[in-house]
Amino acid sequence: MARMATVNYHVQSAHRPTYQIDAGGVTGKIVSPEHVETTVRVKDVRSGEASVSFSDDAVMFEHLPTGVTSFEQGDWRATYDRELASLLKARVGAHEVLVFDHTIREDDRSSSRRPARNVHTDYSPEGARQRLTDLLGETRAAEWARGHYAFINLWRPIGHRVNSAPLGFVRPSSVSPEDWVSIDLIYPDRTGHIMGLCANDRHEWVYCSRMGPDELAWFNIFDSRGLPSVAHSALNLVEDDRVADIRRSIESRTLVRY
Repeated sequence: MARMATVNYHVQSAHRPTYQIDAGGVTGKIVSPEHVETTVRVKDVRSGEASVSFSDDAVMFEHLPTGVTSFEQGDWRATYDRELASLLKARVGAHEVLVFDHTIREDDRSSSRRPARNVHTDYSPEGARQRLTDLLGETRAAEWARGHYAFINLWRPIGHRVNSAPLGFVRPSSVSPEDWVSIDLIYPDRTGHIMGLCANDRHEWVYCSRMGPDELAWFNIFDSRGLPSVAHSALNLVEDDRVADIRRSIESRTLVRY
């Protein structure tokens, strides 16, 4: 049976919306554009209410235990990067994988990195091209751009199963081009570009309930050959009111070359 959740959609505007990140030099302080809270119906992949494939829906859920025992201490990055690179090479046929960022999020008011509760994807086409250059330099980025490259994110719960604020996805086939809006991210030292999604009753939401630390969601952010970018957001949804565990997760960003 589908669940009901609330999400924060973006709003079309005469002016390009912006997020101010670490506003005023305060880490974690975000000044946001206008959102509209909307109730959506979410189908659960785990229960069989929905199924997804990376080629059609730009998202997959995977059982993949990790050799990392703690994401808080020790040199875990090399081990984890190898695991993620191996997965992408096996699943999507990536020739090269660059893991370039990890973000640990905690759904607590005191956390400087809480789950993102706006419906978005991490790069606009403009933002993806700029990020490619930022990561590789102009010469190598131009070489990659002549071929097929993509940005793929991988998301894993930490510590225990997710009971609240699970990660939800909008099936790309249910999204119209006019639903997207370009957004600037204003950092103290640079400007990034993402895409926000505006509300549409046709949107089909999916998620995987009660994901645990041995599971991954991996999803397309940008693909130079046109695989759709998948809109996603933390869902305002609680699986069991009797469980008080706070959602903790790690999201990893990768650049892949096919």
